[in-house]
Amino acid sequence: MDSTPAAWRAADDFLADTLVGHDPALEAALAAQRAAGMPEIEVAPVAGKLLNLLVRISGAARVLEIGTLGGYSTIWMARGVGEQGRVVTIEAEAAHAAVARASIDAAGVGDRVDIRIGRGADVLPTLVGGFDLVFIDADKESNTLYLDWAARLGHPGTVVIVDNIGRDGEIVNDASPDSKVVGTRDGLQMLGEDPRFDATALQTVGIKGWDGFAIAVVV
Repeated sequence: MDSTPAAWRAADDFLADTLVGHDPALEAALAAQRAAGMPEIEVAPVAGKLLNLLVRISGAARVLEIGTLGGYSTIWMARGVGEQGRVVTIEAEAAHAAVARASIDAAGVGDRVDIRIGRGADVLPTLVGGFDLVFIDADKESNTLYLDWAARLGHPGTVVIVDNIGRDGEIVNDASPDSKVVGTRDGLQMLGEDPRFDATALQTVGIKGWDGFAIAVVV
């Protein structure tokens, strides 16, 4: 089979059907997001399952998410922390947060999720540290700010995941005028140079196109 966006999507659909399956609560969260006219930039089902597994593998009891959107990834991680765990998620748009709140509650994990409304730069300084896993999936221009706070609010062993690092391969273009590419490149360079992190990154293809994620541990 030729490597094309259509083939990537077909393979992603096969993996999701085989390894993730259908989930009424998650599908309802996506439907609510679509009905509200929110951007279709949530993580793919296979990536949501990966977040859930990383939370469980790391034994994370306190999770910080930067970028709630419609709550799809939040639900995945809230399930991972278990009944005694907690997820703090930050969303800049109050309307998005309202949709997420309803979907998270409907999924039965509302008591585990604290949604903070506001820009990350304003909300992050108000949080109490000790997070075991941090998922960064917000405006890419602020990735270095979010990474700094991930280290400050985490502890040695905290897992940090940064989404959307592929940027259709534009990360190799050091002259890109795209602020999202610049922010992504700056974040990756920070992960490589800042002694607080040990990191790697993977390119991916699938329903999100040519994308990828970075994963790090706070040392």
